[in-house]
Amino acid sequence: MSNIMQTTPKASQKQAVKPLRFIPFRKKDVIEMCLSGGGLEQQQRQQFREVTSQIEKLFHITFLPRHESLKESFSSINPDSDTVKVDLPSTMHNEDPAFVKQLEALLEKANYEKINEETIKQALNHDSLMKVRLDVDFNDFSEVLLFARGEDEKEETIASLWGFRKTKIRFINYERVIIFIRFHEQIDLKRQQTFNLQPGGVILKLFKNVPRADLEMLFPNTAVKMRFIDKVFIGVPAVISGGIVLSTKLGGSLLILASLFGFWLGLKSEPVELDKAALIVLLAGLGAVGSYLWKQFSNFKNRKLQFVQTLTKHLYFKNLDNNAGVFHRLIDDAEEEECKEAFLAYFFLLLSSTPMTRQHLDLSIESWFSEKWGYPIDFEIDDALEKLLNLGLVTIQDDQRLSAVNLTKAQEILAQQWLCLGRS
Repeated sequence: MSNIMQTTPKASQKQAVKPLRFIPFRKKDVIEMCLSGGGLEQQQRQQFREVTSQIEKLFHITFLPRHESLKESFSSINPDSDTVKVDLPSTMHNEDPAFVKQLEALLEKANYEKINEETIKQALNHDSLMKVRLDVDFNDFSEVLLFARGEDEKEETIASLWGFRKTKIRFINYERVIIFIRFHEQIDLKRQQTFNLQPGGVILKLFKNVPRADLEMLFPNTAVKMRFIDKVFIGVPAVISGGIVLSTKLGGSLLILASLFGFWLGLKSEPVELDKAALIVLLAGLGAVGSYLWKQFSNFKNRKLQFVQTLTKHLYFKNLDNNAGVFHRLIDDAEEEECKEAFLAYFFLLLSSTPMTRQHLDLSIESWFSEKWGYPIDFEIDDALEKLLNLGLVTIQDDQRLSAVNLTKAQEILAQQWLCLGRS
């Protein structure tokens, strides 16, 4: 192989937990990254850019039917629809059960991975990084799907004890998370109103930079609960101050009340006279207790409101798209991934002086990303080769070794592909 592995400055790197399935570079940047190795002459470099441009346009055309199919299958369940339903025999359609299957296929093309139930359970059982306790009732849902892309390890400094203590923590972070939820047809009316849930409805949302431990905050019926430590911070001062109130403000009132109850129960023969001074003492004590209890209740409500505001703030800045907008964005992501995979496989085969096996090609691309650009990639070699073989840009020999057609031949083949599309 040529000098494609020569040393160059590495891209800004994140600490990946495992090799990424998706390629974290723009397709235009991938083209220039390939050409930066100096393996092609000036004219060939321009030819390669033209070939990649033709591939990109062809892939875009092939994704259009998929896009329209997704729009059609989602139309009957789209909670944000602003069009009027026409009830004619030719236009009537029920919910298309194929939407979820199409969505999962698209997520696979965009190199998203499904988050399994075990990971979700671990997130629910671990403390949130926002230092709040979150509770999700899965009985509201008939179907839940979560997918993530880009898993890396991050470090943040968390403040505690009113800012006096700061601790560095490391956690697993997802660059992108998609959640699809279908609600049950029957949901308690109070829960509908509290969480704005639509029985039988669906939601589709896309988020960015979601810690694995905070997956539960993405659900629409997340309830904020007080943690034990928060209850301690409120309860201990409340008990101490309550004791002070009882011993000072309510002392005189308690003596009067004890005398009254003793007389009423026959434990004391002498009646208690409630003069003006005694009534003032009694009312003042009861008022102090009432004021104290209201203050503690307000403290609890304010603390919970702060948690809700923290949750809302996080969701506001992490939300990227909703419902139909999500799969519109996914179409673009999938096109990008398809193009980058095809560009890389074709380029490495083009520069190879001898035919390559699938394993050798896969390893070469993954090593190039890891050693030259500092990113471990789990390259989708089978997907990339399938696209190139369908386009006729790669030939396969009897021993299953692969070769790329030269750039001039590639331009001719792709031009013929466009002529075929024009006739169809």
